[in-house]
Amino acid sequence: MHRASPVSRSISTTETRWVRWTLLIAALGFLAFFLLLPLVAVFAEAFRKGGELYFEALRDPDARSAIELTLIVSAISLPLNLVFGVAAAWAIAKFEFRGKSLLVTLIDLPFSVSPVVAGLIYVLLFGAQGWFGPWLSAHDFKVIFAVPGMVLATIFVTFPFVARELIPLMEAQGSDEEQAALVLGASGWQTFWRVTLPNIKWGLLYGVILCNARAMGEFGAVSVVSGHIRGQTNTVPLHVEILYNEYNFVAAFACASILALLALVTLALKTLVETRLAREQDAALQAA
Repeated sequence: MHRASPVSRSISTTETRWVRWTLLIAALGFLAFFLLLPLVAVFAEAFRKGGELYFEALRDPDARSAIELTLIVSAISLPLNLVFGVAAAWAIAKFEFRGKSLLVTLIDLPFSVSPVVAGLIYVLLFGAQGWFGPWLSAHDFKVIFAVPGMVLATIFVTFPFVARELIPLMEAQGSDEEQAALVLGASGWQTFWRVTLPNIKWGLLYGVILCNARAMGEFGAVSVVSGHIRGQTNTVPLHVEILYNEYNFVAAFACASILALLALVTLALKTLVETRLAREQDAALQAA
């Protein structure tokens, strides 16, 4: 296991006790006020009028449709992002080619572009007055204000997550094991399935968890391309907004609690994966 050097240990213990406690209390206070308190408020407001109204709000046909559509959009977006993320990370980490820096920049693009702008881009491309709008209308295929547009917008805002988790991990691992497998006669696919994939499985799972959480909670880009059609193009975040604007607070917070639960599950899985990944890295350092 990697151990801190004597210099690093001495530096980390030079602060006085009151400084350490002040920093700790400030950090915990910030987390409690900006994260824990809003989370508690969501569940408190959702159950304010009792559990019966809470579950009644979730059984509402529009709410059920929003939950189902959220799952459908995520189920389509996640595998596509998974394939892209692994392919992009493998290419960037294992090979040298012209345009590599451009590809890395493009992967980071959704982090710097507002989700609303991303939605407007798809409206410009596939809307009725967009570049491909007349052709789509002539063939009776809807993208904007329909599920395909929501899937495209979700893919745009979520595709960096898997790749961004895998690139530094695969760069740190190097390509020695893959080259050894190829020298021993393994094919490219055999090398991937038996060498590369086992080495990145926890980092891959970590990226998938983050990607799925963002896909289910995405609001801005999906809001632009969805049309807010009840029972047809409303995901859970959009349904929460409609209920809140109608002053139906119990139903709004009941649906919001689904997203809050997703956040808690994501946090738990993220912590578990981080722990396993840290153990594997420590084991690799010991073996080295």
